Amino acid sequence: MNIKLSLFILLLSGFALSASAQHEMHMRGDSAKKDTAQVDHTMHHMKGMQTEVPMSHAYSLNLPMQRNGSGTAWLPDASPMYGLMFHSKKWMYMAHGNVALRYTKQDVADKGSRGGDKFDAPNWFMFMGQRKVGEKGLFHFSSMLSLDRFTEGGAGYPLLFQTGESWKGQPLVDRQHPHDLFSELSVAYTYAFNKKSDLTLYLGYPGEPALGSVAFMHRPSALANPDAPISHHWNDGTHITFGVATIGYRYDKVKIEASSFTGREPDENRLDFDKPRFDSYSARLSYNPTKNWALQVSHGWIKSPETLHNDENVNRTIASAIYSLPLGEEKNINATALWGLNKTKGHDGENAILLEGAYRNKKLSLYTRYEYVQKSVEELNLNEDIYGHDAFGVNALSFGINYDILNFNKFRTAVGGQVSLYKTNAALDQLYGKNPVGAQVFIRIYPNLMKM
Repeated sequence: MNIKLSLFILLLSGFALSASAQHEMHMRGDSAKKDTAQVDHTMHHMKGMQTEVPMSHAYSLNLPMQRNGSGTAWLPDASPMYGLMFHSKKWMYMAHGNVALRYTKQDVADKGSRGGDKFDAPNWFMFMGQRKVGEKGLFHFSSMLSLDRFTEGGAGYPLLFQTGESWKGQPLVDRQHPHDLFSELSVAYTYAFNKKSDLTLYLGYPGEPALGSVAFMHRPSALANPDAPISHHWNDGTHITFGVATIGYRYDKVKIEASSFTGREPDENRLDFDKPRFDSYSARLSYNPTKNWALQVSHGWIKSPETLHNDENVNRTIASAIYSLPLGEEKNINATALWGLNKTKGHDGENAILLEGAYRNKKLSLYTRYEYVQKSVEELNLNEDIYGHDAFGVNALSFGINYDILNFNKFRTAVGGQVSLYKTNAALDQLYGKNPVGAQVFIRIYPNLMKM
């Protein structure tokens, strides 16, 4: 535990120093600028430079930056943003991140044999920048890093009924896999035909195709929750894909996108770059009817996503709605509802439903997540001779709380806790126990709210 804490103290110190150094370099050229985290002041300063520095969405000069999600997915325009901003004469830069130093125990009463406990620290960090190209062009780059491989090990962290990917040639079950060190390295160019119409080209290695909702770690309704959803591989499991090319066209409130990408999920070596294949495809329709809503429906034809099931392709369909409602100064409600369906040859398809919500009132954040996921015998790595061929319905309900205890100008520290309740078919009681309960306590470190 001490080694992990030391690692993260060093990492966060470097993260903060990096942001400060960039800010200090800019201060030398313009001593009138104040705290880079105060976007309202930056907007005032930028009035005379609007033709050079785009204070806009990552993939449109004519949309607000609050609509930025993960990859090219949309959030509501009313979404809160936590991060740092700084800029030069022609560039705008942003940094985001989240670390949860915690202890988690997935079967508090030790009812079954599949629970686990661990001291760990799920984490991710982003750095991005953008600038205008001519009068109508916008160039953007994004990078995302994760030290999960060092804090979670190769097998990831305990999470009952979670499935997907592998470790040492064995499927990961009841574990959330670690994310790759390089989780996104992407570039994009957008051309604005007019204020209502633009075309975007996006390339990532790795990156995120146009498939599913905004990834869980970037949804406002899930920001305070350290756990990945157990429906992760029904919705946003493709958010780290080694080889993505997306073209998207927006007209007013609607955007249509198509992607070619690598279907195979990241391999067990979380520090390397996997082979790009461009053997899979997806399409997504997004619609933001008002500033409070972001809706999408998408479908993906995914070739051989799992290494251990080389001949198994997946057809994935996802529909989602994300809602954000500001209630005052750092007071808001955020919610997400989504449905996902995975179909493979010879199977009727396995469904997943997720409902999550968060209420923020200044220092206090309350959140909840409910999921219903159909997990097959194969997904749960069970013996078909004993358990048959049917899918088991898994219900998972979590409640959590965060409370900010420290605010260091650019970063905040919160303490929190979470309880998770699980219910599934009685046939699995001998493995999981009847209605197992998981719990965790954590210290969360994240950037300040950006004032719009």
